[in-house]
Amino acid sequence: MTKSRMRHIFAPNGRAFVLAMDHAALLPSPALKDPGRVIREAVAGGVDAFLTTYGLIKAFPRDFGRAGLILRGDGGVSALKKPMGPLEQLYSAQDALRLGADAMLVMGYPGSEGNEHTLSYLARLAADCERWGLPLGAEMLPYGFEKPEGLTPWSVSNLAFAARQGVELGADFIKTAFAGGEGFREVVDNCPAPVLVLGGSEAQGLEALFRGVKEALDCGAKGVIMGRNIYRQENIAQVCEGVAALVHGGADVKEALKLAGGAA
Repeated sequence: MTKSRMRHIFAPNGRAFVLAMDHAALLPSPALKDPGRVIREAVAGGVDAFLTTYGLIKAFPRDFGRAGLILRGDGGVSALKKPMGPLEQLYSAQDALRLGADAMLVMGYPGSEGNEHTLSYLARLAADCERWGLPLGAEMLPYGFEKPEGLTPWSVSNLAFAARQGVELGADFIKTAFAGGEGFREVVDNCPAPVLVLGGSEAQGLEALFRGVKEALDCGAKGVIMGRNIYRQENIAQVCEGVAALVHGGADVKEALKLAGGAA
């Protein structure tokens, strides 16, 4: 059953384009003030699945259509608290299935000061999901978002270790940062599960965005899980068409830009 549900996320070519819409559960997200519109445009643009929240899955079932649904399984913190406290597991595999989700995803912060317990609930949830035939993704970020002095937290070697650790703890697919250019192959080659790269929080122009997606795919990534750099665009459907063409159509950056209505 787990493999069957994975096909709701990953296309027959083994790749996936996932739109992340889980941000407003943690921090102010003005670009998500009309989530129904974002969902409809992304579906029209060719996304395979959404990483989203319990509340949005409940509120917009028709808008998601036939797209796959990945439930964000942890959280319970708020950007209003400085610094934010540690994340906690919020939902179980049964909660996700009752909601109609096809998979779940939680964070993993190996090496971090305050969030290493994410690895414990990742492992527990992996066993729970396996029991119910539900795929589990792990967003593996070494040291989380901490910046230890004298270290490069998201180095290729750290990312490779973190991705592998997520699989060893039971994850069926990995979300992580793209770093190191061609060196990113070390992350992919060391990970016996599909690796999807995150889009990042910094605003990017479309050409830079598409170039990053293409480079990650060329280095072996199986797709992307991107959010803010897509849904804060005015032409969400067209930008999604561009990303989908890169992920599934073998397009180059110029072709993707044409689909997105940008300069080619």
